[in-house]
Amino acid sequence: MSREKRKKKNLVDYKWITQIIILSFVISVAFSFISETAIPNLNIFFGIILTLVFVLIGVVFDMVGVAVAAADESQFHSMAARKVKGAKMAVRLKKNADRVASFCNDVVGDICGIISGSTGAVIALKIIEKTNLNDMLVTLTIMGIISALTIGGKAIEKGFAMKKSNQILFNFARILSIFNK
Repeated sequence: MSREKRKKKNLVDYKWITQIIILSFVISVAFSFISETAIPNLNIFFGIILTLVFVLIGVVFDMVGVAVAAADESQFHSMAARKVKGAKMAVRLKKNADRVASFCNDVVGDICGIISGSTGAVIALKIIEKTNLNDMLVTLTIMGIISALTIGGKAIEKGFAMKKSNQILFNFARILSIFNK
């Protein structure tokens, strides 16, 4: 590889950075809008369910990000040659593993962490309004539970994602290929 090509390859990809910043903003606003409009109008039970959904989305996307980074691309080339549905998408995802992992882990995962924390705060306020429990105790308990579920879920999925990376990537690619016509 010539010196100029190596130099170009090492430069920061400003187009990708701009795209990921805009995408982060849009996803964050959309998730925030859902949580801000839905949670105050839901009873506590459904608010907790919605918060758990945000935690689960964050954990699942973190798993996909790890799996894409750890997967073996050669298996998918073979499948793509046999025209297996989703294999071409898996190759594309693996070839862009750094971007896919960044999107899944950093964008979706982090946004879900932030949103689940804010929905947890709304739930804590609703519990405080309906009970005579100590404000700080309720808030700390809710935030502790959300953090434990998020961190524990991500800790569990990382080992699983490393061991089953090809299967996870393939299943994710099959789902994406449905939408990519």
